[in-house]
Amino acid sequence: IVQHKKFDYRGVIIESDASFAGTEEWYLSVALSRPPKALPWYRVLVDGATHETYVAERHLQLETSGKPIEHPLLGLFFDEFHGDHYACRRPLN
Repeated sequence: IVQHKKFDYRGVIIESDASFAGTEEWYLSVALSRPPKALPWYRVLVDGATHETYVAERHLQLETSGKPIEHPLLGLFFDEFHGDHYACRRPLN
């Protein structure tokens, strides 16, 4: 479970990329702070929302409130909540 440092939303990581795997067009139009492409990026289900985000590692920090994430797709990825993490339904990359 993570928190975005700049936009202050909570979420849970559902997938990771060792480096940026999006398009150059998306990077130029959305990643305005130009985070490094060569470092990890993560798909994150956003708490209290229905969308997900694609976020550079440098924008994330561990979230330690112990509160679960609320997202309609949570059950596709995780079985159980254990206070500080979720048990994966399937292996994440």
